[in-house]
Amino acid sequence: METDDAEATVRDYYESLRQGEPLYPYFADDDSLVKFGITEQLVGYEAVEEGLREQTRQSKDWTVTSHELRVTQRDRHAWFSDTVEMAWTDTTSGTRREFDSRWSGTLAKRGEDWKFVGMHASAPHQF
Repeated sequence: METDDAEATVRDYYESLRQGEPLYPYFADDDSLVKFGITEQLVGYEAVEEGLREQTRQSKDWTVTSHELRVTQRDRHAWFSDTVEMAWTDTTSGTRREFDSRWSGTLAKRGEDWKFVGMHASAPHQF
């Protein structure tokens, strides 16, 4: 996970999601951290950590396909956007969930590592 490249951090996060590995280490241990998922808003590191632990417990067989990853890196800050096809199996119901989604976020250099300080994932609503 250690990398001095923000884009590599985003790609590593996607791979960790696919592998069912812990995701919370990618986030800054900061009370101002905010993560918006398709169905939740988590504020502060402790809430993000617990939310991601629960997500890992309740999901498996992830697919994450990036289509338009764009990362801009400046000194100790970076931001990204992407369109992502994602799918997983809900372990509590056995239901397969699939979304075309949009992701964006901000990263900050903490020591030698890039950490997410904000992340947003949403699924476009079909009218």
